[in-house]
Amino acid sequence: QVQLGESGGGLVQAGGSLRLSCAASGPTVSTYFIGWFRQAPGKEREFVAAIGRNSFTYSADSAKGRFTISRDNAKNTVFLQMNSLKPEDTAVYYCASASRPGVAAVDYDYWGQGTLVTVST
Repeated sequence: QVQLGESGGGLVQAGGSLRLSCAASGPTVSTYFIGWFRQAPGKEREFVAAIGRNSFTYSADSAKGRFTISRDNAKNTVFLQMNSLKPEDTAVYYCASASRPGVAAVDYDYWGQGTLVTVST
């Protein structure tokens, strides 16, 4: 069973950048699909990006061109680099692991506790 912990959230102005980290304990992140999701107040949790075992990445349209997911196997950590942030990116960001690729929250088995990202105007 993998345990996940997010960090790197905070307050940033619109147009700024943040890098979120998802540190894993237990099995290495290279053996799982790791996804990033976000949930804004009053909204459903939505898919942001994911990285597969072979480092294949896929992302939501809202993230393409601005967010990049990557993995450091030596650190057993997955990153989400977020650039050109917008106020609508404000949400709690979660990382999660799955045994197969997916873009729905139900596809993922283990979740971190989340990290809050707030983008101000």
